[in-house]
Formats: sequence, structure tokens, C-alpha cells
Amino acid sequence: MSQKKKVLARLISAMLATSLVACAGVVKDERDPIENWNRGVQTFNDHADKYVLKPLATGYRWITPSFVDTGVTNVFSNINDIDVTINDLLQFKLHQTGLDGSRFLINSVAGIGGLIDVAEMIDLPKHKEDFDQTLGVWGIPSGPYIVLPFLGSSSPRAITGRVGDAAMNPLNYVGIGLLGLKSGTTASAISSGSNALKILDVRADHLGAEKVFNEAAEDHYQFIKNSYFQQRDYLVNDGEGANHDDVMDITK
Repeated sequence: MSQKKKVLARLISAMLATSLVACAGVVKDERDPIENWNRGVQTFNDHADKYVLKPLATGYRWITPSFVDTGVTNVFSNINDIDVTINDLLQFKLHQTGLDGSRFLINSVAGIGGLIDVAEMIDLPKHKEDFDQTLGVWGIPSGPYIVLPFLGSSSPRAITGRVGDAAMNPLNYVGIGLLGLKSGTTASAISSGSNALKILDVRADHLGAEKVFNEAAEDHYQFIKNSYFQQRDYLVNDGEGANHDDVMDITK
């Protein structure tokens, strides 16, 4: 073999060895097979939050008295207790079903439709249960990580869970129920408006959260993804095998 061919062979061998080492150093996250797509959607969501949702939430916080803001948050929390109670029952948590059902009734009556969290005053705890958790308790895996436009972190199981939770949410029926509408246009406007207010209220309550995200890790995307899976696993397993102090709730 000529000297030039030997040099070329060594160069190719070195390049192949370098490539193998590089590939060995990259650990593909099996939970995230469409990472490139997800990162693009995450960037879109970050910009939508920065230029649209955060300014709206800041304005909402500025013009809304604190007691009104608290009342709005309490009303949505009270409505959510319907969903929580149904999912308690679906998960066969009978004792917790009674607690959360009582919480809803007490706040609806004594708390003036949920404006005041009377249940908290008498030490009735607020639980977090949703249909995604119910599916997880039933043994259905979450599936791969998906970032949805505007909605953020999700998975195939979580998407199904959102559909189930929407079916349990009375806000999606209140327009038809109160107005007896034959046409869905006005009813849809009422439901959409109430849901938009809920999103705005939640975002206003998390205006300081971005500081935690920015300081938590260099890779913002990986931090959100890992926090999402940690939180969902923690909730599905009712905290078993996890340290609550290490689990960050990024859900809205």
C-alpha cells in the first residue's frame, strides 16, 4: 500500500472512531422521539407567552383588585372540584371522593358559589385529580412526549385526558344550560370566554414562575420536559417513590 493510501486509510479510521465516540456520548431520550418538532413548538409557545399571554396577564393583574383575583381563582378551583370528585370515584378513592364532593358542596353554598374557600378554613384539603391520572392509575402508559401549540407539555394519554376533563367541565355546558340555546354560537362564546378567563387568571398567578425556569437549568426545554414527567408520575402514584420537594408542578 502506498504512503498516500496509508495516510488516507488512517484519516478515515480516525473520522469513523470520532463519529462512534460522539454517537456513544449522545443518549437519545426514548420518551421524546419527535424532539426537533417539540423544541420548535416550545419556542413558538415561549414567544406566544412572552408577547401575548404574559402582557395580558400583567394587565389583568394590574387592573384587578387582589380580592377579586382571589375570588376568580377560587371559583375556578371550586368548579374543578367536580372533575376531581369524578376522577376520585373512577380511581376508586372512595374516602377522597367524599372529601372532595363535600368540599365542592360547602364552597358552593357557604362560599357563595366558590368565591370564598370555606373548605380550606375548616381544613378540607384540595386534591389534584384529572382524567390523565385516572388513565395512569388504570395502567395506561403516558406514551411519548408531545408539546402542543399554546397548551404546552403533553402526551397521547394526556390528550385523551384533556378530552375527558372537558366532558366533565360544566363550563362547557353552562351556556346551553342557562340560556336553552338551540344554536351553539352564543353558548360556545360563553364557554370560550370563561375558559379564556381561567387561562388568564392562572397565568397571572404564575407571573414569577419564569424566573425559576430561567435559573433552573441551561436547557429550558429539557427542564420543562423532565419536570412534566416527574409531576405526572408523582400524581399518578400519589407521591409513592418520589420526594415532593423535588417535584415541580409546571402544569397550569
